[in-house]
Amino acid sequence: MTTTTPSTLDRILLGGRLEVSAIGLGCMGMAEFYGDRDEAESIRTIHEALDRGMNFLDTADMYGAGLSEEIVGRALAGGHRDRVTLATKCGLIRTSDGVRVDASPRHISQAVDASLKRLGTDRIDLYYLHRVDPTVPVEESVGAMAELVRAGKVRHLGLSEAGSQSIRAAHAVHPITAVQTEYSLASRNPERSILPTVRELGIGFVAYSPFSRGLLSGELSGAELAPDDMRRGLPRFSDDNLGFNQRLVTRIGELASQLACSPAQFALAWLVAQGVVPIPGAQRRTHMSENASAGAVALTADILRQVDEIVPAGAFAGERFPDHLLALVQED
Repeated sequence: MTTTTPSTLDRILLGGRLEVSAIGLGCMGMAEFYGDRDEAESIRTIHEALDRGMNFLDTADMYGAGLSEEIVGRALAGGHRDRVTLATKCGLIRTSDGVRVDASPRHISQAVDASLKRLGTDRIDLYYLHRVDPTVPVEESVGAMAELVRAGKVRHLGLSEAGSQSIRAAHAVHPITAVQTEYSLASRNPERSILPTVRELGIGFVAYSPFSRGLLSGELSGAELAPDDMRRGLPRFSDDNLGFNQRLVTRIGELASQLACSPAQFALAWLVAQGVVPIPGAQRRTHMSENASAGAVALTADILRQVDEIVPAGAFAGERFPDHLLALVQED
């Protein structure tokens, strides 16, 4: 299943209202975080993704302090915009020592205009609140975002890394089309309460970091990471945890070999089987093509049972974020 033959991905409706490809394209790494970048290749990757039917692009205003949105905007220039379901985010601000949350109505109204300019478009199809602001009631943040819908700048609203209580409160103010949270074979916390909540409310779920930042690809070792690679600071990739986690990935790879697919394709197919939309990042056409081909991988009930035996929730060692970033997410 590692073929690069063109294929058309299935379409699904997020929240019953927004059509997207069953597997999307995350554009964060095109700007930063994972070593050297190649903007020209990133643009070619986006164009080929569209040709393969991968029409759901995900970015945010804080990725590269706006650079990711600019790259996506340049890729969509020249008539490509109408081929895309475009998602971006607001509410996180880059600082000299990291990030801070600002989901105030004032910031949101300013952020959307800046994103529209960088993206070179007059509307955003799915606008996420990147993090719930502990100093601002989520109802106020979503109320400000709802004004953007009424103004025609935004079509649908979403939340990122929001807990069940925040999801319910936001949805009562304005329909939430999608919730985006890290979810993978290595990060199964959403199964506790977030996934049941969105399913109850009819909200779509988008899974970012479906490979646990490359760990589940089976092709990564700590020695390969560039000095500025963000994964060097993640507990899951520490010297104490990486070897153990790679042994789990090897066992997942054994299941993937039964289906003649790569471990990365298996990880995506598992998420699709959960009824969610994964948005794997890809900076190069080869990786994007492999990801798109995962749409043809079907997991049987027996394979899914074996997955739960090999890597149940909590099997992987190390948190997905260090403590200061975990403090910005809501997991229940």
